[in-house]
Amino acid sequence: MIMKKMMKNIVLVALCLMLGGFTAYAGNTDRSGEAGAYELLINPWARSSGLHGLNTASISGVESMRVNVGGLVLMDRTQVLLARSIYFQGSDISVNAFGFGQRVGETGVMGISLMSMGFGDIPVTTTDLPEGTGATFSPTFFNLGISYAKDFSNSIKGGATLRIISESIADVSATGMAIDAGILYVAGKDNNVRFGIALRNVGTPMRFSGDGLSFQATEPEDGDYTITSNQRAEKFELPSMLNIGAAYDFLIGEKNKLTIIGNFTSNSFTRDVLGAGIEFNLLERFMLRAGYRYEDDVFSDFEQDGRTNIHQGLSAGFSVNLPLKEDGPRFGLDYGYKLTSPYNGTHVLGLRLDL
Repeated sequence: MIMKKMMKNIVLVALCLMLGGFTAYAGNTDRSGEAGAYELLINPWARSSGLHGLNTASISGVESMRVNVGGLVLMDRTQVLLARSIYFQGSDISVNAFGFGQRVGETGVMGISLMSMGFGDIPVTTTDLPEGTGATFSPTFFNLGISYAKDFSNSIKGGATLRIISESIADVSATGMAIDAGILYVAGKDNNVRFGIALRNVGTPMRFSGDGLSFQATEPEDGDYTITSNQRAEKFELPSMLNIGAAYDFLIGEKNKLTIIGNFTSNSFTRDVLGAGIEFNLLERFMLRAGYRYEDDVFSDFEQDGRTNIHQGLSAGFSVNLPLKEDGPRFGLDYGYKLTSPYNGTHVLGLRLDL
């Protein structure tokens, strides 16, 4: 009993420290464009994409590693996810993701997630050949996350993710590391009241280096021969953010529920974001969801001069869960859509296996 009280106090202190850092991570449009590795803000999973990633307080399972890792512990035994996104349809950008979660002991869950982006073949251009040399290149954006979450009590769940980030082309690359941390608090007679807080993308600055930053120049003293010089790229910060969310489940019968969610996101390098969503769960077999988000201080979701994120406005999605046998493994199909302007939206399709 004493140990449980101590653990609750530790978690409450952690919550206060994370909230205390709120002002440090308040949205600042003057810093827009100063961060890098913005792929860390991309949610590659279909269920949470259907809610614009606003489900900080209601997320569960492997998808939690991208939103609030504390929810990772809310899974039965083993879960495997595969997802593919058509990102900004019309831009030829794709996102592939793989996630795996496994219970470890009675109260812990380990997880691993991988995400990569594809940009297609981009023509190589030079100052002498601005129309292209005939060659192409393809950037590689990749990150790997290793997570652990734990039940501290019946009400408090928490976890952390260590993430390795890599960005590269043939002759230039950058690597870095980031840490995510999240806490989920569950209350109510039927565990239908939830609060979540997640601090994401706190890590080391990154810097590009490689042969692509070298150039040949004439020796400055007498100019009789050329030398190869290396340029040093400037470091850039990661796009840190703080998510605070709440969720409430309206129970309808024994197995149906309607969940209402609200979320606030404080970004280090862009505007703050507010949003809300709704999800209906029918017999754990079929789910419908929709969300809406907008940036603080932007009067119109489609105003081009004030926005720092083209994912604004509505999102929607659905899930279908099919039991492979009674009280056994389940197979799921998830779909999420996020409205964008410009482009024709982002589509995310996912496959889920619960063992």
